[in-house]
Amino acid sequence: MEPWLVWLIVAAVLAVLEICTLTVVFGLLGVAAALTAGLAAAGLPLPFQFLAYALLAAASVLFVRPVALRHLRPSHTARFGTDALVGRAARTVTEVTGTGGRVRIDGEEWTARCYDETLAVPAGATVDVIEIRGATALVYPRD
Repeated sequence: MEPWLVWLIVAAVLAVLEICTLTVVFGLLGVAAALTAGLAAAGLPLPFQFLAYALLAAASVLFVRPVALRHLRPSHTARFGTDALVGRAARTVTEVTGTGGRVRIDGEEWTARCYDETLAVPAGATVDVIEIRGATALVYPRD
């Protein structure tokens, strides 16, 4: 059997393993085997084929895999919904105490309570949103 055909079979087996495991490693090793098949078809001697495969596989696993994994992982930097409001500044519409009040966050009016139940924040003051519990913003006054 021709060496280039053996390398293509190895590449196909590695591609199937990649589809089954989704680890990126087998896919990169399969690409290295496919490239080695091209070198074997060009007439590269067998010892150099193994050397080329080893270099291509090592380079792809060391340099390409970290980049590929970075793109596959979900980004946790984007916050949505009420999580996006935490840390924002708000303006009190009514007096906010430990039992209730109203604040305006990004143009929307929310029910609010002071994070520290002993505080009372007057209307018109700027507060920071510490947490959202249900439909109530827990706020703390800015100094």
